[in-house]
Amino acid sequence: MLGPVLLAASRSDSIRRIVSAAPVTRPVVDRFVAGERLGDAMAAVRSLDARGMEVTLDHLGEDITDPAEALRNRDAYLALAEALKEQGLGERAEMSVKLSAFGQALAGGHDLALANVTPVVEAAAEAGTTVTLDMEDHTTVDSTLAILAELRRRFPQTGAVVQSYLFRTEEDCHALAGEGSRVRLVKGAYKEPATVAYQDKREVDRAYVRCLKILMAGDGYPMIGSHDPRMVAIAQELAHRAGRKLDEYEFQMLYGIREAEQERLVADGHRMRVYIPYGTDWYGYFMRRLAERPANMTFFLRSLATRG
Repeated sequence: MLGPVLLAASRSDSIRRIVSAAPVTRPVVDRFVAGERLGDAMAAVRSLDARGMEVTLDHLGEDITDPAEALRNRDAYLALAEALKEQGLGERAEMSVKLSAFGQALAGGHDLALANVTPVVEAAAEAGTTVTLDMEDHTTVDSTLAILAELRRRFPQTGAVVQSYLFRTEEDCHALAGEGSRVRLVKGAYKEPATVAYQDKREVDRAYVRCLKILMAGDGYPMIGSHDPRMVAIAQELAHRAGRKLDEYEFQMLYGIREAEQERLVADGHRMRVYIPYGTDWYGYFMRRLAERPANMTFFLRSLATRG
């Protein structure tokens, strides 16, 4: 019951004002969101780059309600690409986009999202970087993978995200594990029905390992999106068995979470990419993450209390 309540709260201006004004809110937001402005995000990029880490940047703003918002999100990413180009950070920073921010859920959304994201991918290539398409709930998977296939015709470095808790993901991993593909594997954070997704954590973990085996054995570039120490260790072992060099896969973790582990992996010679969200829509981002899976609330607060 908590999920729908939190989702409704994410759209309430009155609750937004209350939550935004609460003393406990700002430290949590500052911990997990780089800031509201592009300059804040770029400062975070430079800081992490100095510590040997790469990044992927997410301008907050999914679940839009009209095409004008999609254009604003497109323009925000174009500005981001220009900033990366000007500061010579294209080799260290890529961009992550949610196609709902480009209009995927609106009428004619598939074509609208493709039209809006294409210039962003073009600008990323000009900046010497690339784009990864974040995966959202299960109803968007077919559209997202179809847009991925279209983008990869011209920009084969475009990446995708797959979620191990969906029943279909092992098959998707087989399809995506070809030469040149970039695939971020995560467990999944949306509240999905039992008809399409594993509900038990142990089943999700087992599916994650099966998917990871497929990606490591394939010809693509696996990106391990996990904070789970066990999954990190398994990924290292599978990479070793597959004969992969340290620059033939990477680990990815969220900004502000398990920072000591991020630094440890870098010190051991691994590629470590940090997922940085930024933008003024931090309230909606935060509340939707809680609504997708209310257990995230415990995770975020525990992470805040035990930094690193």
